[in-house]
Amino acid sequence: MASVERPKTEHPKVAVVLFNLGGPDSLKAVRPFLFNLFRDPAIIGLPAGFRHLLAWVISTGRNRAAQANYAEMGGASPLLKETRAQASALEASLQDHLASSEVRVFTAMRYWKPLTEQTAAEVAAFAPDEVVLLPLYPQYSTTTTGSSLKAWRKAYKGGGTVREICCYPEAPGLVEAHVRRIEAAFEAAGRPEHVRLLFSAHGLPQKVVDAGDPYQSHVERTAKAVADRLGPSWDWKVCYQSRVGPMKWLQPYTAAAITEAVHEGRGVLIVPIAFVSEHVETLVELDRDYARIAEAEGCEVYIRAPALGTEPSFIEALAEMTLSALGRGGIDPAGAMCAPDWSQCACRTRAAA
Repeated sequence: MASVERPKTEHPKVAVVLFNLGGPDSLKAVRPFLFNLFRDPAIIGLPAGFRHLLAWVISTGRNRAAQANYAEMGGASPLLKETRAQASALEASLQDHLASSEVRVFTAMRYWKPLTEQTAAEVAAFAPDEVVLLPLYPQYSTTTTGSSLKAWRKAYKGGGTVREICCYPEAPGLVEAHVRRIEAAFEAAGRPEHVRLLFSAHGLPQKVVDAGDPYQSHVERTAKAVADRLGPSWDWKVCYQSRVGPMKWLQPYTAAAITEAVHEGRGVLIVPIAFVSEHVETLVELDRDYARIAEAEGCEVYIRAPALGTEPSFIEALAEMTLSALGRGGIDPAGAMCAPDWSQCACRTRAAA
């Protein structure tokens, strides 16, 4: 682990909370999971009554198709299992560095169990001296980190000094973990020639970014940092997946980026640049849907780098950020702050939080 300034005081009990979106733990949970997702005001910005009605319509209409996707993954999302594995690895790393402290790492899911309220109660019962809030979204968005932190502030009634990490798009360990995953996937495929890296991130409606959300900028920062670390011989591009509805979303869309690469005589190596765990967007959307598009276009090489999971350098990055957070207060990025253009960046709106 890189050298990190250690906290100047002892912290007998430290709680770290890992935030993620969550996923259904059974086929019966798919519809209520979708309902929870679409009733979030950070996702659909309508008055509560209209938002709840629309969430019911969307979750009911998408339920059957979504259930079929989760059925392909064994009937449930793997996200909670992977997040708990990350929590265990992080807890072990932190306990090594905070030997005189009792460290526990919790998981809080935004849209399915364990929900934020449940985890907040568990943390309060632990009675920590310090609480570090660490989203598993490296790139900040009001729709992910912003929503998760807002829900936590409302739910948590316990004690301890709370420190928040809002983003880490260029954390060295994050970048190194992506590089290792890419190089391993490329090597396993036999190092084919004429391959374009497609850094695929979950999309957002364009209007969200136009309103000052820094997510697109953060994704581009992560992709550039990874590409720079890989070296100049790589051809690469950022693209966006998981579009829902008729409105304009961030472009280029991943499907279009695949088609473009094939028409330019290149294979593709897909990197889930904004996903740190495997879930439906990687195991079904990337591995099935986009693979079929690539095949239909005549793509000769289609490779997908795995999500980061418990890649050691990623876990080290999480540990470093946690240790650094114990030495300061409030909410801050682990790295450079956003440019002034991004008015919805957490480090610029924290005073109003």
